[in-house]
Amino acid sequence: MAELNHHHLLHFWTVVREGGVTRASEKLNVSQPTVSGQLRELQEALGEKLLIRSGRTLVLTDVGRTVYRYADQIFALGRELQQAVKGRVAAPARLAVGVAMVVPKLVAYQILEPALGLPEPIQLDCVHERPERLVAELAVFALDVVLADTPAPPAVKVRAYSHLLGECGISIFGSERLAAKYRRRFPASLERAPFLLPRPSRLLDEYCHHTGGIYADKRLALWELDALR
Repeated sequence: MAELNHHHLLHFWTVVREGGVTRASEKLNVSQPTVSGQLRELQEALGEKLLIRSGRTLVLTDVGRTVYRYADQIFALGRELQQAVKGRVAAPARLAVGVAMVVPKLVAYQILEPALGLPEPIQLDCVHERPERLVAELAVFALDVVLADTPAPPAVKVRAYSHLLGECGISIFGSERLAAKYRRRFPASLERAPFLLPRPSRLLDEYCHHTGGIYADKRLALWELDALR
């Protein structure tokens, strides 16, 4: 298939909108044979009939309706582009946020919700991934910020700032039988006790390893590239 010629497409689109070749030629300020020639070349390039005659009227074929729908979108985008360049329409600012899988979605929503109420509209894009993957995306500027439960790892070779946004406690729940079993000498009694976790928790592992305790501050951190400042 030959490369699509937008000039041909404009003539076709105008013919459909104006209801015929005569009105389209007046609208485009060209001769009728010119419009007809443009239509013929577009149909040859696409290898399909786009318009057929029904009496004295031109009627769209099934393929013609599809082409017209796309053409309408193409020229609408063109008008939007011109307006944006002239400053009449400002595209919404984009904020790309990475959310570590361990961060509850409700918590992430509560943190990000104020951005949706800004005076200027904003396009908020969120990615829910493993922290390692989010660091990689942050490094190549695919993300603006990352919400995680720990500061940016020092071993990662990315200059980033970590900001504490909030913290909450870690609680452990168990059935009545298990609670009675592990209550004595708590929290030391939890040594080698089985745990059911939604996903591995580095903070809980590290806290129990270093202190033998059961309560720890689970921190929520915001990673921001040093280069963005």
